[in-house]
Amino acid sequence: MRIFFAGDIVGRSGREALAAHLPGLKERYKFDVVVVNGENATHGLGITEKNCKDLYAAGVDCITTGNHIWSQREAITYVCRDTNLIRPQNFPPDVPGKGVWEKMLPDGRKIAVINLMGRVFMDPLDCPFRAAEAFVKSYRLGQNVHAIFVDFHAEATSEKMFMGHFLDGKVSAVIGTHTHVPTADHMILEHGTAYMTDAGMTGDYDSVIGVRKDIPMTRFVRRMPGEKKVPASGEGTLCGAIVDTDDKTGLAKRILPLRVGGRLDPALPDG
Repeated sequence: MRIFFAGDIVGRSGREALAAHLPGLKERYKFDVVVVNGENATHGLGITEKNCKDLYAAGVDCITTGNHIWSQREAITYVCRDTNLIRPQNFPPDVPGKGVWEKMLPDGRKIAVINLMGRVFMDPLDCPFRAAEAFVKSYRLGQNVHAIFVDFHAEATSEKMFMGHFLDGKVSAVIGTHTHVPTADHMILEHGTAYMTDAGMTGDYDSVIGVRKDIPMTRFVRRMPGEKKVPASGEGTLCGAIVDTDDKTGLAKRILPLRVGGRLDPALPDG
């Protein structure tokens, strides 16, 4: 199975970059499933029904989120109606929405996606490792599901790396989101799970992690409260990774970074 995952979609620049590049990439690389993190898609903070539909129209199958899932209040009810939009699984059990997405491909292969959120330097939630442990007891790679993808939305690189090793051999891929900077540590772990600390953001990199450059000035230099964060509006880079899995075992065969458009150097795999 070939999975494409795009990191945090930030504002209009991110949505436009996805819409401009994803259709051509799908045709070139023949993705079976496209997953994106959309928690910053609406004005750089949260996501709305309209913007979810924009992402689906571009070719997205599943939208993961994170700590900003509730920043647009309409998401509180919309997440219950949109079966392709998920929030972190380790929210308390009575929180609206769900943290796992499943899809059966036309040829009978099945993929499961789980969204988890870290706790180091983040809002306190239930333990993501216990949530992951419970999940893999029900979804058994190579037995009742052909591929399992994990979006781990976390701040600390150490927490992300440990999640990769914690789930190594039990899921197809663990890729981090939230910090908006693509990392160069894409690899196959010891027991066959693809790993990358952060997929990076899909948005304008002539910015401060997607925010217009002048806005952080008061906070970083003057140590005073600043104005409301506004997403940068220049040309965006579509940033993410391709994961190829073995249909028999569900384990990863390779992971490749993908970047196109905007300011970052392109990374377009040969095949």
